[in-house]
Amino acid sequence: MTIKNRVILVTGSAKRVGKCIALTLAEKGANVIVNYNTSEKEAQGVTEEIKKFGVKSIAIRANVSKADEVKSMIEQIVKEFGYLHILVNNAAVFFKTPFETLSEKDWDINIDINLKGTFLCSKYVADIMLKQKEGKIINIGDWSGIRPYTNYIPYCVSKAGVIALTKALAKTLAPDIQVNCILPGPIILPEDFSEKEREQIISDVPLKKMGSPDDIAATAAFLIEGSDFITGGMYAVDGGRLIS
Repeated sequence: MTIKNRVILVTGSAKRVGKCIALTLAEKGANVIVNYNTSEKEAQGVTEEIKKFGVKSIAIRANVSKADEVKSMIEQIVKEFGYLHILVNNAAVFFKTPFETLSEKDWDINIDINLKGTFLCSKYVADIMLKQKEGKIINIGDWSGIRPYTNYIPYCVSKAGVIALTKALAKTLAPDIQVNCILPGPIILPEDFSEKEREQIISDVPLKKMGSPDDIAATAAFLIEGSDFITGGMYAVDGGRLIS
């Protein structure tokens, strides 16, 4: 599948890694829908950047954990563009949840946005893709879904769920839809990380450096047009963190 002239939805793409993915795919000729929940100003800014590449873009607000909002978003996209070829499930929350203060609310937010949101978007988009007889879904997981780390239990569990969901969807939606998962490692650290914590993380990475959002965007682009014979795969973009 080529990227040029395709219609692509990137959830949570007003900022950070999602923004980079959206801009990278737009630069390659895709028409990109920017999804956001609360960052309207930033999302509108991304659509303006995208349009400079000579492609179409709109920003749509939707909380991915709400079925009615996801369904409405997909309907709006199909009405506007006629097709929806690719979904990148990027929307997520990530915050520290030490066990001694871990609450039910912390658990629910992580599971609802990171896992349930990925499922809902995949379900409603796949309904469209199956009618089209083609489509690709790329989930943004995390290496911690395989090797969980301290103080982020709900987040790690949610990303482990995304990995299982990827495999289940790949089997269910074949042969028309390919579903894969990217597992980022140290890309953008939380703002509250100290310099000592940052240095320790870099020390633990075999390649001895941080990754960047560009690494994730490039991997997403490869999974779209690099091959149509890949599905159910997990692709660690982590500097070797999983093998360290």
